[in-house]
Amino acid sequence: MALLFLLPDLIPFVAFTVLGVFATFGLSFSHWDLVSTPSWVGLDNYSNLFSDDLFRKVIRNTLYYTLGVVPISTALALLAALGLNLKLPGSLILRTAYFAPYITTLAAAALVFQWVYDPRAGLIDSVLYAIGVQNPPAWLNSTTWALPALIIFGIWRQIGFNIVLFLAGLQGVDRNLLEAASVDGAGRWARFLHITLPLISPTTFFVVIISTIGSFQVFDQAYVMTNGRFYPDNATNTVVGYLFQKAFVSSDAQLGLASAVAWLLFLFVFAITMVQFAVQRRWVHYG
Repeated sequence: MALLFLLPDLIPFVAFTVLGVFATFGLSFSHWDLVSTPSWVGLDNYSNLFSDDLFRKVIRNTLYYTLGVVPISTALALLAALGLNLKLPGSLILRTAYFAPYITTLAAAALVFQWVYDPRAGLIDSVLYAIGVQNPPAWLNSTTWALPALIIFGIWRQIGFNIVLFLAGLQGVDRNLLEAASVDGAGRWARFLHITLPLISPTTFFVVIISTIGSFQVFDQAYVMTNGRFYPDNATNTVVGYLFQKAFVSSDAQLGLASAVAWLLFLFVFAITMVQFAVQRRWVHYG
């Protein structure tokens, strides 16, 4: 009976997701332009990727973005959650304000930040000019500042979701332990370091895992903020952006090459996740 109720969702899931995933694995060993019959090319797609300078560049960009967004958004979210957990007056309004960026339509938020980063009339550079900075960053028009601009946007968008998770973890901390430590003379920092932080370590681990996976899949904001061109000089291009270009933008659609990119990204994210699960035994405390 349960299977009968699940079938309306299970059938399209298998047909359009599961079979599609396995189909891309086969396509990664072939050449297909969406028109002609796929032709077997073996490992040529994978070897071509590793010899492509642009592919190596988008890998570096994606790693740079991930290393910028994950630790900073995690640390800032934890700091904000600690303050919001005190339930001071106005904390409900602040919680809403922090979470709003996460539920805002990504394309709309990216368009707003495109204006914020505008070097002529943008909010940031206008403020910098007003305080006397003569040569503010060109942001999305600069090969140096374009990727940091994306990182700032990523942190702004991710921090609200992380705050909600940390607040849930903090509310599960046993107050009796904190009070007992306070009676024994432990200060606020000692209580946080030796009681609160270990008890919310499963939440921290979950936040890091989810943020890492999401950061490796970054694409939409870079595409919208650069009008689909990933300027300047592919400084804002990512692995998923490269995949999109090869599959749907190139005059010669290369679905096989794009499928190879997808599987390499999956294997890399899977490996990173497994490493994180192996290392978590040393710092994550359950129970």
